[in-house]
Amino acid sequence: MKNIFKYTIISIFASVGIAACSLQYDPIDTYSDVTEGAKTDSGYVILKDRAAVLNQRQVLYQHLKDGQEHWYVDMLLLAESHSDNAYAGAPNAETTPFEVNSIEGSNPNLKRDWNGHMDNVAQANRLIQGIDELSDPTLSDTEAKEIRAEGLIFRSLVYFDMVRIWGRVPLVTTVGKDITAENIEEVYPAYFPAQNEEIEVYQQIEKDLLEAEQYAPANNTSDKTLLTKSVARALLAKIYAEKPLRNYAKVIEYADKVAADGFALVNDFSDLWGVTLANQSAPAGENNFAVDAKMRNTVESILEIQYPVASGNWCTWMFGRPLNDWNFYFTWAKWITPSRDLVAAFDAVGDTRRKNESIVWYACEWNIYYPANSYAFMYKTRSAFNSIIKLRYADVLLLKTEALIQTGDLSGATAIINQIRLRAGLAALPQAATASKDALLDAYLNERRLELAFEGQRWFDLCRLNKVEEVMNAVFAKDEGRPAQKYPYDQYSYRLPIPQDVIDQNPNLEQNLGY
Repeated sequence: MKNIFKYTIISIFASVGIAACSLQYDPIDTYSDVTEGAKTDSGYVILKDRAAVLNQRQVLYQHLKDGQEHWYVDMLLLAESHSDNAYAGAPNAETTPFEVNSIEGSNPNLKRDWNGHMDNVAQANRLIQGIDELSDPTLSDTEAKEIRAEGLIFRSLVYFDMVRIWGRVPLVTTVGKDITAENIEEVYPAYFPAQNEEIEVYQQIEKDLLEAEQYAPANNTSDKTLLTKSVARALLAKIYAEKPLRNYAKVIEYADKVAADGFALVNDFSDLWGVTLANQSAPAGENNFAVDAKMRNTVESILEIQYPVASGNWCTWMFGRPLNDWNFYFTWAKWITPSRDLVAAFDAVGDTRRKNESIVWYACEWNIYYPANSYAFMYKTRSAFNSIIKLRYADVLLLKTEALIQTGDLSGATAIINQIRLRAGLAALPQAATASKDALLDAYLNERRLELAFEGQRWFDLCRLNKVEEVMNAVFAKDEGRPAQKYPYDQYSYRLPIPQDVIDQNPNLEQNLGY
């Protein structure tokens, strides 16, 4: 099939007399009208000068800011509504499969996410390889290495999400060339790549981050939007916690490096999510509009995407009432409705502080999961001015806790959990929760659930700790608001299906087992 497909492409080129072209299907990268380079006697250069490098660097940051649909909204749908934290919210063919476990390769969200992530890989490769091939004396070696490191971190962020969602994904680290009848044999694999094993993807992420750690800019306490050494270190702590590359000593090492960079827990949990209100004395409601985020660039934020006034985080209205515009798009059921099971988890330990920053109740016009006069909404992205915090120190600190538990330091792990709980206004863990490794691991997983609710972590925590079947096959019976389970969770549920449209376009891809 592969050869037939290849030579069909050649015959199409020949029949229309085209020497070179860009395919409509762009799985990785093509030279096109958005390429920053220029034609030379030997072909194309990707980035023609320092100005093009700086422009492409800005492209990556703009993708972080504008591409929330696939890397934030859809990731929350997966991590929260496909776990016990939330219901789908707005039941439809896109969202319902995530809450009832009936996801198939035809799901349009998965296609959007795959293509969005692969486009981001292409943009990162353009920057990285473009710098490698550029000869411009106005771009110093130090500046080139720093910007290249930012590209490596960006690519690592993308591939870390991809490998956790799909497992085996194509690992592409170079820019694709234009296809001609003469070079089809050489170029074909770049446009239609096969999947790599999970461990290979993790090893590439590790390689990229270790290099980036050397050359990326240092943490800037006044600008947490940058892809810094600290971001690389936080990601290294996270990847070393995952099964294919698991190394708990490294998790501890890199969590400690992040702390040494100056990161810590903020004293007031609401500093991370709050907004400044126009009328502080008015009760919550229409006359109490948000005028800005309460704080940005906190000591706890490692990487955040910021939306200052006049900029606007559009996805806030996907989850509830945007506090900067009370009635804006509040006429349809919102995504990611907090589950009764999560509410009960907060209430079971008396955790009102984190609960009130994570969940809010409003009256609305629908009653799908709750009565319309008191309906639960996700609250961590509550206005168009709120930052999206992609990485924060509490996540990394808790991963250190996991590593301590798994390596037998139960007292050290308990101390960190109690530190997190103290900030939440809770007492130290009861003795029964610290009496054994298994008991402490359960307490730890619950602490991550409450601390990181609606931050895109829950599903991946269950996967990493092999808890998917145990937790998810039990939640339907105890959560009266959840629709009936379609299929049981099993060993194949840990990875989602490859989008069928993508497989149809690329004969070298194989569907994940179980789909």
